[in-house]
This record gives sequence, structure tokens and C-alpha cells, in this order.
Amino acid sequence: MVRRPLRRLAGLGALSLALLAAAARADDPAPATIARVKQSIVGVGTFQPTRSPAFSFLGTGFVVGDGLQIVTNEHVVPKSLNSERNETLAVAIRPADGSVEIRSARVVATDAAHDLAVLAVPGKALPALRLGDSSLVREGETYLFTGFPIGAVLGLYPVTHRTMIASVTPIATPAATSANLDARTLRRLVTGSYEVFQLDGTAYPGNSGSPVYHPATGEVIGVVNSVLVKATKEAVLSSPSGITYAIPASRLAPLIKQRKE
Repeated sequence: MVRRPLRRLAGLGALSLALLAAAARADDPAPATIARVKQSIVGVGTFQPTRSPAFSFLGTGFVVGDGLQIVTNEHVVPKSLNSERNETLAVAIRPADGSVEIRSARVVATDAAHDLAVLAVPGKALPALRLGDSSLVREGETYLFTGFPIGAVLGLYPVTHRTMIASVTPIATPAATSANLDARTLRRLVTGSYEVFQLDGTAYPGNSGSPVYHPATGEVIGVVNSVLVKATKEAVLSSPSGITYAIPASRLAPLIKQRKE
């Protein structure tokens, strides 16, 4: 006689948990935001018609401004192209139908100090992401970043990671002794340090240039970057850590304005 009520209570408990989980999923804005943001994510690389594959992936970019501007890391942009073989800078766009569209691109603004670049592409405007106020970001807040981790191997399929702001930290940290200071870190300390976001999410090669954005609004508050920041902050390490960093989006505004002018 006791077993039936217990089973009934257990069944009601499981049903309640399922209903709560369903309600939580319904209230979570992230899935809709991710679906929208993915339309603005592009692969940055080079295109050479006689090469196989013709498009060579180098990093991630995202659309801003008028829909024809692409933000990425400056280090993602190749320093030279093989003009004799018609190699050009290009972006790969994946429309909703799953196809891949390649568009030529050109560099219109760069900021080597913050490892940022803005590219321009021709054609029909793409869905653009809005820039948020990165000065309002606080430690402990949760954001998302979307890009192409190991895109050259895994393909141009946008992947999203959830991440917390683990720390708002200077890009250059004074060393314990002068013997640990290398030229890059010393130059950064002399010319002016600035704050970057340390993330607890793991970014992989190919994620460089990925937008870090608010899960509800999709507003971009940072750009994933490991190469520049790690080279400065972790110069004394023989094996750089797996920590991920992002450049605040506030550093993008002057570049986008420069493009408009």
C-alpha cells in the first residue's frame, strides 16, 4: 500500500522537474541570439582559383556597420599575397541554405596596437552586429562567443561557447624582476597598457576574431584574441597557458569611424 503513493510522488516530481526545465529553456534567450549572430560570422582567409581548396581559412570575422564591413584580428590578415597566382584576401560566408559564398575583401583600417582590422567586402549587405558598451562589463558576467575553432580542419560551421568574464586585467603585467621583461612587454608598459577581458571559456586556433557578445541582445563587447595578449602577458612562460582573452569592443569604434571617413 505504501509503494503506489511513493511511485506516484516520484512521477509527479519527475514531471515537475521536466516542466521546470522546459520553462527554463523557453526563458533562455541565448538560442535565438546565437541563431541570429551566426548569420554575421564569416571566415577570413585567402582565395586562389587554381588551389585546392581554393579558399584557405585563417581566422574568424564578423559583420558590423553597414553590413559590408568585417572585423577580425590584425594578425589574421596575411602580410603578403601571391599576386602571380591571383591570390586575394577573401571572406567565406555561409548563408542559411548551407552553401558557402566567397567574396573578395580589402583592408580599410588596422590597429596593430590592439590587433584589430576592418575589411570591406562588395555585394549585398550582410546582417550586422551592434557594438555594446564594453566599459560596463563586469567580472562574473556570462557572455557567448561564436567562431570557427580549427576551421581549416572542422570546416566553416560556426561554433558557440559560453564564457564568463574571469577578470578585467591589464594587457601588460609588470614582471617580478627586470630580468623577466622582454622587449615586447617593456614596450607595452612604456607606450601604455590597457585593459582586456580574461575569459574562462577555451578558444582554439581559428577563433581569433570571434565576437564576444551578450546572450540576450547579441551586442558585441569584445573580440577574441590570444596571439597579441599572450605574447605580452605570458612572455616569461616557456609553454603559454590555455587562457583566452578578448580585446574590448571600445577599441573598434575609431576603426569603424575611420572607415566611414
